[in-house]
Amino acid sequence: MYSFNIKEVVSVTLILFSVIDILGAIPIIIDLRKKAGSINARRATLVSGGLMIAFLYVGKEILKLFGVDVASFAVAGALILFLIGLEMILGRNIFKHDAVHTNATSIVPIAFPMIAGAGTMTTILSLKAAYQEINIIVGILINLVFIYLVLRSSAWIERQLGVAGTDVLRKIFGLILIAISIKLFRSTL
Repeated sequence: MYSFNIKEVVSVTLILFSVIDILGAIPIIIDLRKKAGSINARRATLVSGGLMIAFLYVGKEILKLFGVDVASFAVAGALILFLIGLEMILGRNIFKHDAVHTNATSIVPIAFPMIAGAGTMTTILSLKAAYQEINIIVGILINLVFIYLVLRSSAWIERQLGVAGTDVLRKIFGLILIAISIKLFRSTL
């Protein structure tokens, strides 16, 4: 029996908010928007929400189907985050960005692995063991509203920061992203 519990919703929302870290991803979003021209905020939000909810119900089974454990999944996500961080710090393209399309950028790397990445998916599996599914879904939905607002206002945020502010923020958060990826990698060893 499902029971809505506001305390659980708040806990789940805050846990997911800290793991997703959409505010920390602002420099990455700005960088990707510059490369792609724009980001489809609605599409990125819907896809990441769909991935999170799908993973809530069938995540372990999907990983088992491919013979992948949660730790290996986390390492793969950590590697992608590490490379994105290197791109931000070094100002070099590691991933091919020749024909970057708005729709593709909205999905990879924004919806996955940035928003609904290995850390988020692993957290959702952990939350499932401790909280009611309905409260997890509401927590995911609350986070999706905030994610949409940040993605939608990325151009405004960039204008407020200016070129120099954006560059400094990109380097700082590139380093933080590398540190997060290393932490994620180490936690799986």
